[in-house]
Amino acid sequence: MKLHNSYTNSIEEFKPIEGNKVKMYVCGPTVYDYAHLGHARCYITWDVLYRYLKFRGYDVTYCRNVTDVDDKILKKAEAEAKTPQEVSQYWYKQFDKSMKALNVLKPDIEPFATKTLGEMIAIIKDLINKGYAYEADGDVYFRVKKFTKYGYLSKQPIDKLESGARIEIGEHKEDPLDFALWKKDEKFGYNSPWGVGRPGWHIECSAMSRKYLGKTIDIHAGGADLIFPHHENEIAQSECANGCKFVNYWLHNGFVTINKEKMSKSLGNFLTIDDLLQKFDANTIRFFILTNHYRMPVEFSDEALESAQAGVKRLLNAKRTQIDESFDIKTSQAYKDFVGAMDEDLNTSKALAVLFDLANRANKDEKGAFTVLYKLSAVLGFSFDKPELTQEVISLALSNVSENLNEKFETMEELIAYRKKARDEKNWAVADTIRLTLDECGIVLKDSKEGTLWESK
Repeated sequence: MKLHNSYTNSIEEFKPIEGNKVKMYVCGPTVYDYAHLGHARCYITWDVLYRYLKFRGYDVTYCRNVTDVDDKILKKAEAEAKTPQEVSQYWYKQFDKSMKALNVLKPDIEPFATKTLGEMIAIIKDLINKGYAYEADGDVYFRVKKFTKYGYLSKQPIDKLESGARIEIGEHKEDPLDFALWKKDEKFGYNSPWGVGRPGWHIECSAMSRKYLGKTIDIHAGGADLIFPHHENEIAQSECANGCKFVNYWLHNGFVTINKEKMSKSLGNFLTIDDLLQKFDANTIRFFILTNHYRMPVEFSDEALESAQAGVKRLLNAKRTQIDESFDIKTSQAYKDFVGAMDEDLNTSKALAVLFDLANRANKDEKGAFTVLYKLSAVLGFSFDKPELTQEVISLALSNVSENLNEKFETMEELIAYRKKARDEKNWAVADTIRLTLDECGIVLKDSKEGTLWESK
């Protein structure tokens, strides 16, 4: 299996530190607002890596943190007259709900920053004792120039970084490049050897990674926007505190763009996952993301998602047979082609082509084809299960049909009877309006001699 290591900027053979055990860390959300399509790309990408590593027989420990102490959270707490804990707990629940809706697996470990403060303080004390950090009026800063490899991950020479560095008002840095490990904060802070304050963002991941996975880990992943300064700073503080290599393989996914601009909350051009799920299902969003190589930028558009929706239908409409658990999928050429694609730095677009071929074979009643399709699709996180029809969805569908026809429908049975009457009277316009409106809401009508059944798409 080969992966692109951002640190060396090259494709490398993946070799875990210890046998088949894999320690994997992904930078998680800062919980203060709705998750958007950019987050979906990040967490779906690493969800696929997690699933694939396990599929290939690795014993994976996946840690993805939650940043629940941060400037953005504090700003929101002040604006809404709430505690930071109230803000972070509420938005974490929304994030968790969005991830479940996208069929993103829970990580094995999901630590919260505020529960790891002791470990952060211990690392900062070590850095001070070793001369890599210093206290200044309640703040603690890392001495960047003492770490000679600084800038290697982001491929930025120190002199280039110096030219853009500034010391802000109120900061007491020795050097403009130095970054905060601990910030003085008497209003929302926690007790520390340097007074009441809170951790800098970068130290959080170093502490949580070390606590739950150890000083040196196999894989650290995240969005390309985290390469500098977040991951660069993580390397500096972790390697100086621990006295050893921090990460063997750095992996980064590309941006999601809208009109060629990175999707972000700061630019105000983001689409929330919840909004997207009103129009497209989880399989479609996942397909859209996996059609492109994870390291490349993805341009968002309704047309691209509609194309993904058509692709998903091709897979899900494959002729279904009973899953044959006795069938050894490793004997099939499709399995070999799929593994060959995924071993090639997670070439998901190539893997999807294998799934399409399997769907065609299933439609021709080839023995075992649907079993292989079903199991390989699960590796990419696709679900063949029909989404549950909630009362909320049914009520919305009835309301939309009522509005379109200027009639009142209380139940699906009542609506189906009305449609039957329209069909008997050859009023095809009314019948089609009902069918198309329900289809838009994710409900399919199936007519048979026994009557009309309805189910989710």
